[in-house]
Amino acid sequence: MDQKVRPSPRLAPLPVGHTPELKESLEFSKRSLGFVPNSMLIMQRKPKLVKVFSQLSQAIWDPSGEVDRGFKRLVGHLASRAAGCAYCMAHTAEGSLHYGVEERKLAAVWEFRTSPLFTEAERVALDFALAAASVPNGVTDEMFAEMRRHWSENQIVEITAVIAYFGFLNRWNDTMGTPLEPDPIAAGEKYLASHGWKVGKHARA
Repeated sequence: MDQKVRPSPRLAPLPVGHTPELKESLEFSKRSLGFVPNSMLIMQRKPKLVKVFSQLSQAIWDPSGEVDRGFKRLVGHLASRAAGCAYCMAHTAEGSLHYGVEERKLAAVWEFRTSPLFTEAERVALDFALAAASVPNGVTDEMFAEMRRHWSENQIVEITAVIAYFGFLNRWNDTMGTPLEPDPIAAGEKYLASHGWKVGKHARA
């Protein structure tokens, strides 16, 4: 029986060494994730865009930030869920583990409102992420007041920046049909598939 042939990417990721001037930017991504994401390899066609995006990424994932980087990946995950981006959902699932989130907590993230693994502050922030990433934006004054009860102004800025960052990535990767890398696929299949996640168009060759 013939094997099913996967379609080609809408735009193929370019090789890591394709644009030498981007070496530092791509190495940051590799240190951060353990690999260079195909989203950036596609983006190489516009080197200035890669450089600016890398600067934003370094600010978002700054280890001196006031919000735990693993939790910020969960914020990104819920934002990506609201947007329906399977690529970013898998990336944030794998990334949360990379930054120290326990497997059982990742597995329970879709039940964050009722799971005892999440604090009240975390529940408020994840609800905020879902609302902020929705179209139209669903954040109310009451929700923002709840955020202020649990998070400092600096922390609210960090959390909102993560949501906005994934707003860009959700649209980029869903539009490009960016091929998913092996590690995020494995995380998606292990932790997200039971909730309806599918690799879909991101399984391209």
